[in-house]
Amino acid sequence: MSDSAPQDLVLTILGAHLRPRESAAVWSGGLVTLLGGFGYTAGASRVALNRLVGGGLLARAREGRLVHYTLTQRAVDVLAEGDERIFGLGAERPGPVAWTVLWHSIPEERRDARSRLVRRLRFLGFGQVQDGAWLAAHDRAAQVTRLCADLGVERHAGVLVGAPVPGFADFARRVWDLDALAARYRAFVTDFADIRADSDAAAFHLRVRLVHAFRQFALLDPELPADIVAPPPDRAAAVRLFHDRYPALEAPARRHFDGVMTP
Repeated sequence: MSDSAPQDLVLTILGAHLRPRESAAVWSGGLVTLLGGFGYTAGASRVALNRLVGGGLLARAREGRLVHYTLTQRAVDVLAEGDERIFGLGAERPGPVAWTVLWHSIPEERRDARSRLVRRLRFLGFGQVQDGAWLAAHDRAAQVTRLCADLGVERHAGVLVGAPVPGFADFARRVWDLDALAARYRAFVTDFADIRADSDAAAFHLRVRLVHAFRQFALLDPELPADIVAPPPDRAAAVRLFHDRYPALEAPARRHFDGVMTP
């Protein structure tokens, strides 16, 4: 998994195994050891941890010669939002679907806020229509309004909720790469269907890989209404596989995590 940013992997690991998120602390050496199991050097791992501290997602505390980290409230909120998106992926949503459009013209001097906004929009299922214009097949008005306020860019953005006209499928296919999405779901099922773990360490490694791969669908799958575009053929199989394997691996994975986190 060395093709993923190590700081993203840190959040995946902590989101899956750290409890309670609001107060539990983890040893820096343990995190470096766990990241090493995914191909990262100690130097790259420590740089990633420093970046998470600088980005306001981890807080650092020293106890004698040991350094520990806790999640900030911002990180706890981001992980909670991620849980809702990841574990709700593919769920039935009865009733008419409202769509959300967001326009923004965030000035260049606020480019960090713009980058954070874009990352969160993708995780909420938005696709980019054009520069500064985003579309989601859900009512995300409350979430994006709160997000813009948190980032301090609300006066540079506008939100509209509505419904598409008939014949919208062709336009949706221009906003989202649905063929690539279908291929990703197919690959996920192929990659994880028959993998087994024969040790606590293997269970931890497999569980992290599983959730880290599955969470990418939150960035890629707009979950378009079936009456507009049929769902990806392998989505249902991928969702079943994830919800079956992820909890089944929890106990041995947590034993490994807790053991490594003991200095």
